Amino acid sequence: MEYQTSIFEGTTQKISKKKKQINPMKEFNYTINGAPYRVVVNKSDSDIVELEVNGTPYTVELAQKKKKTLTGVQRPTNSTTPTPQSTTTPLVTRPVGSTGKSSVQSPLPGVILDIRCKVGDTVKKGETLMILEAMKMENNVLSNKNGKIAEILVQKGDSVLEGTDLVVIE
Repeated sequence: MEYQTSIFEGTTQKISKKKKQINPMKEFNYTINGAPYRVVVNKSDSDIVELEVNGTPYTVELAQKKKKTLTGVQRPTNSTTPTPQSTTTPLVTRPVGSTGKSSVQSPLPGVILDIRCKVGDTVKKGETLMILEAMKMENNVLSNKNGKIAEILVQKGDSVLEGTDLVVIE
């Protein structure tokens, strides 16, 4: 059998392993970086191994693996509301909507292809106000209530993100 292993970063060594079983000892022959090593295991206990490497005796003490104890996950007991990191960094909140006016928002990120209304036009709920190209598809942006167009906040060709206000209806 022949193995390749990397012992040090950037170096590769070939290890040849021949296993012979001699009662009661075990004999191994290794070749590391071209140098042959004959390892004979004379005695093996659970903690200590007595062996010979090329005729030189060694006593090797085996380190025991420490078993990790598993602990349960501790959840925080106090539930507090998040606070800003500084007084200049406010918490994110939804804006309070005005009572008489509402805005139509972009349902998806995309590009405005066509605007089909003008400031002052009277529109009905569900009427197409503009065409938005998103994900290679043309999407109708519809009025969300009956009313009059107070302001158009975008122009043809504008790129918009999801949730961007497009039109204000009063």
